[in-house]
Amino acid sequence: MHSLPLFIRLEGRPVILLGEGYMADAKARLLARAGAAIVGEDAQAAIAIVAITDTAEAEAAAARLKARGMLVNAVDRPDLSDFTFPAIVDRDPVLIAIGTGGTSAGLAAALRQRLEAILPASLGNVARALHAARAHFRELFPALDDRRRAIADLLAPGGALDPLTEQPDPDAAIRSVRGAEDRIERLAIASPDPDELTLRAARLLGLADRIYHGGDVPPAILDRARGDAQRIVGPAPALPEPGLTLDLHWTA
Repeated sequence: MHSLPLFIRLEGRPVILLGEGYMADAKARLLARAGAAIVGEDAQAAIAIVAITDTAEAEAAAARLKARGMLVNAVDRPDLSDFTFPAIVDRDPVLIAIGTGGTSAGLAAALRQRLEAILPASLGNVARALHAARAHFRELFPALDDRRRAIADLLAPGGALDPLTEQPDPDAAIRSVRGAEDRIERLAIASPDPDELTLRAARLLGLADRIYHGGDVPPAILDRARGDAQRIVGPAPALPEPGLTLDLHWTA
């Protein structure tokens, strides 16, 4: 991983912006959307943006700012930058950032356009409804694993609150959730390629609390399971254990 993605709260915080023209204007609009206070080079700030066209001037400005201990973004000059700006899909409060480490802004923009077409406008309302329902979920599912599994089922493809479909009433979908059920799901897999997993298989692997499997199941398949899921070599029990148990069979 070439960079660590971070979301930084800039509301009311100073950000130095140097330069003129369309590059500086674009960054000024982005900072304004985030609520940042745009200041000049002499101000105190933690981060700075250099949107200067002349290469020598941009290099000198970046060096001065870095010498003061700031993190610097030099627009269109990734070799001078401590951080880069991603392409952003905004479904407030949901933010999706797509970065390429400065190697191809065009690719990031193309991916953003695809995601804009896929993600419904109601996605932000789904996030707010889930936030408001935290106490409801804690009351309905006191155990963390049960709560996590119930929310995952709710948000799964085809679920009552599938985030990739338009949700006119997310609160009603949340109210439809019922108590947890201990169960065993059986899953047969024939391909060693995890990219060929069906949606059902990927979903069950991501939800299972424990996985019973034979010793011949490829590690790449098991790697798609939750990191904290138990992996047990052998047959699944006849009766369900607490939570979701996955009985995984390798059929190749």
